[in-house]
Amino acid sequence: MSSTAQQQKVELGLNVLLTEKRDWIRGKSIGLITNHTGVDVTLRSNYRLFAEEPSCRLSGIFSPEHGFWGAVQDGIAVDSLKVLDENASQSPLARVPVYSLYGQSTRPRANQLEGIDLLVYDMQDVGARYYTYISTLLHAMEAASEHGIEFVVTDRPNPITCNTVEGPILERGCESFVGIHRVPIRYGLTIGELATMLKAERVLSCRLKVAWMSRYERDMWYDDTGLQWVPPSPNMPTLTTAMLYPGLCLFEGTNMSEGRGTTKPFEYIGAPWCKSEMWAEILNDLHLPGVLFRPVVFTPSPVAERTKHTKQTCGGVAIHITDRERFLPVETVIHMISTLITEYRDHFAFRAAHFDRLAGNNWLRAALLDRKSLDNIQANWRDELQIWREKAKAYHVYNY
Repeated sequence: MSSTAQQQKVELGLNVLLTEKRDWIRGKSIGLITNHTGVDVTLRSNYRLFAEEPSCRLSGIFSPEHGFWGAVQDGIAVDSLKVLDENASQSPLARVPVYSLYGQSTRPRANQLEGIDLLVYDMQDVGARYYTYISTLLHAMEAASEHGIEFVVTDRPNPITCNTVEGPILERGCESFVGIHRVPIRYGLTIGELATMLKAERVLSCRLKVAWMSRYERDMWYDDTGLQWVPPSPNMPTLTTAMLYPGLCLFEGTNMSEGRGTTKPFEYIGAPWCKSEMWAEILNDLHLPGVLFRPVVFTPSPVAERTKHTKQTCGGVAIHITDRERFLPVETVIHMISTLITEYRDHFAFRAAHFDRLAGNNWLRAALLDRKSLDNIQANWRDELQIWREKAKAYHVYNY
């Protein structure tokens, strides 16, 4: 990363749209796809910036999973709001409806798009295929295309850098809302770059424009950008969580707690029958790159109906990243699951359908149960991943 990039904050696509690219929104009635992460460098919310912008009119807001304020737990349907600021009659937001894209419908409906000229997508992603905001992006692009509406993505950083891709590519026939397009688990693109790929491969007729960032480089971690971290969802509190998530999310498809209901989601992994000291010692003896494991005991609180092992004392490990440039979350979790299958064959279990949805295939779970080596497992995706790396270069906008 250059010294210039280190000294200056990244200029977000949001700011570029509202300054250099203001002609894109001039005279337009706008539907804004966003949530609480849609803020500028001073943490001013995008919906207020658009509502106060005299050159356009904010006509509607569309929110993804977790709701507009990012307060709803994962997998829970969200109702639309009548208005965002209904108690302030003089507010520019007093009559702006907020439509949920994670409830009765996952795409904007025809009646919600009436009178809208332009859809603007502006919210923070985490760089992992499972995260449903990219599914919301594709569905919104499709709806815009179907109704002849222009579509703008205001680009934001990939918080876990764009310089590493990892994991299997989603297989055809395995698509779901936690795996919407054929990309690796850790896909190494910004949301704007991904949108250009989705247009080329899925929505050719989408009238897409991207407001690109300034002073952004592909190898930046979020804390290199000079921007403030806003948790994109209730269980993504820190950048460390985002670094772990591409691998540790696979534990959602098992009977192990992934730390939901604790202060360390995706950093604590455990179960009532797991022996902390023993598992931590086994994992540390593997000398995995960029990571250490600490024995831990935790008790998940009932933050959501699906929280595992609620109010039960769980033994397990805390994952500590010691070198984020070397740490490979997907490989790490494959090792972790392999040790559980060996040491706890009578206790550990997959939630088969969900694990396969997350993995994006039907073979990874079988390979783990057959105790295949990491090298053997990676052989299933190594060549395809290299082909994908080369293909993805066509969508790269930023330099290293």
